[in-house]
Amino acid sequence: MSGFLGPVFDVGDADFEVQVLERSRRQAVVVDLWAPWCGPCKTLGPMLEEAVAATGGEVVLAKVNVDENPAISQMFQVQSIPAVYAVRDGQVVDGFVGAQGRSEIDAFIGRLGSDPVAEMVNGLIERRDELGLRAVLETDPANEAAIIALADILVERDANEEALALLERIPESDDVRRVKAAARVGSVAPDDDFDSELESLLERVKGDDEARQRFVDILELMGPHDPRTAAYRKQLTARLF
Repeated sequence: MSGFLGPVFDVGDADFEVQVLERSRRQAVVVDLWAPWCGPCKTLGPMLEEAVAATGGEVVLAKVNVDENPAISQMFQVQSIPAVYAVRDGQVVDGFVGAQGRSEIDAFIGRLGSDPVAEMVNGLIERRDELGLRAVLETDPANEAAIIALADILVERDANEEALALLERIPESDDVRRVKAAARVGSVAPDDDFDSELESLLERVKGDDEARQRFVDILELMGPHDPRTAAYRKQLTARLF
């Protein structure tokens, strides 16, 4: 799980996608929305930390200061705190609002314990085991984690059409958009050459649907953390409107 913080860590708007949503595809992530001025938060926080520590790494805790991270607060539609949510496979699966006792917290964390099937799939993903992932999808055709991982493997060996067809089985998400973009772009130029291709595509985006799609797909591959992405999106908007 290289690149992940934890098992108890602060998270903000900038790294929420990686540290919570992406990580939740491997293990349950509890999100604790709090603020320094919130009295009940000060009592709840340590109890959550103790309960998560007792899982031995099966569950991790992401702490969000709502005053400093408005985008996350809006995502969860926070109206009062403390607010606590459990995230698995990029989706909220459980949660509560307000102060809770020790027994309620232990029961909440206990429901997020290990899932043998999920652990098996995670092992296949770690090993990039194509045959194993295909076997999973024979019995569970809508397993999102297996579909995304298999599609990623297919893109690596240029089986792009099969990857795109596979991804149509599941709802759109950041990971799905990323792999779809990679499949549509195919063998793209190295990072250092993105600029030259994007500049060329920019001249054609207004009247050429294929050029516009490729432009957007390359930006998806570059990702939101590449400073060029936002600049090119502004240029695209200016050209289209």
